[in-house]
Amino acid sequence: MPMILNEEQNMLKDTAKAFCGSNAPISQLRKLRDEDSADGFDRATWAKMVELGWSGIPWPEQYGGLAFGYKGLGVVTEETGRTLAASPLISTVWTGGTAINLAGSEEQKHELLGRIVSGELIVALALEESHRHDPYHIETKAREKDGVYKLSGKKTFVLDGHCADKLIVVARTSGKKDSRDGLTLFIVDRKTKGVKVTRTKMADSRNAANIQFRGVSAGPEHVLGPIGGAADVLERTLDVARIGLAAEMLGSTQECFDRTIKYLKEREQFGVPIGSFQALKHRAADMFCEVELSKSVVLEALTALDEGREAVEIAKLASLAKTKVGETFTRVSREGIQMHGGIGMTDEFDIGFFIKRSAVAEQTFGDANFHRNRYGELEGY
Repeated sequence: MPMILNEEQNMLKDTAKAFCGSNAPISQLRKLRDEDSADGFDRATWAKMVELGWSGIPWPEQYGGLAFGYKGLGVVTEETGRTLAASPLISTVWTGGTAINLAGSEEQKHELLGRIVSGELIVALALEESHRHDPYHIETKAREKDGVYKLSGKKTFVLDGHCADKLIVVARTSGKKDSRDGLTLFIVDRKTKGVKVTRTKMADSRNAANIQFRGVSAGPEHVLGPIGGAADVLERTLDVARIGLAAEMLGSTQECFDRTIKYLKEREQFGVPIGSFQALKHRAADMFCEVELSKSVVLEALTALDEGREAVEIAKLASLAKTKVGETFTRVSREGIQMHGGIGMTDEFDIGFFIKRSAVAEQTFGDANFHRNRYGELEGY
């Protein structure tokens, strides 16, 4: 498969760009923040995204999806990144939907993926238990008695956890707390007795939650995938989610860069545009090169997903994309603030929203240090 967008994918990208610019501009995120939105995203806008088919782009047609591939979903997600659109796209489609598609039974896929596609269901992955990304450090227990599991433990940094209808909970049915063995995925209704959800407000005005599970009951029908053998499913799910998040971050990076270049051309000092200063030219040129490299990395990772390459290759590309785009986004957003000068630090200018988003996105699903180490291990070092 060529590492380029075909005509249909380019059309989808253009449609997504026009939609986000008109329906989900940065001013919407600002409004959600200022009004302290209970959901943290605009449900009417999400409903329109669903109507456009975005929630069903990668899923097979028998489950209500469009079977348009992850590259198609990637170009849409990239455009949401340009406007910093707040939506359940990462939590529900890229993450939750992927886990269900990979590990669910036919019955679970028909029911849950179908409801995701129709916009009826918001799903969140309840994974993290510490201050840093450590997917196998799981202390949440699932003890079985007479065919019923009791879940006890706590999760942190659950994306969209406070408004999700269903939670995919990573719990330990056996093994030690840092072992890949013994992990099981459970689908739990957020309103189930014993589930306590506390919303947290992040720096980028997005959603997350801390969740406690106190003797939450889960029957065999709530198990997603193999009992005690969910590590491979979890790892593949996270890799897909990392690539999706990298696509969003790429869009944000490009928009931040474009805004900065525009400002360099408009802002004058000593009677000339500050973009004519050699030092700023060099810094802008360096950023441009990093952005172009990031585009290639993300496109290759999306292509690998659609081609169904081996899990280890996808894992390498996921870590590469998350690291490269994360570092580029951090650099470009910081340069954007500096090149805007003092006014860039004010809330009046939207450029500040990008540096806040970069800080949170960098930590989501593993930062650059995590993925450098992981990439080295995957290469045998």
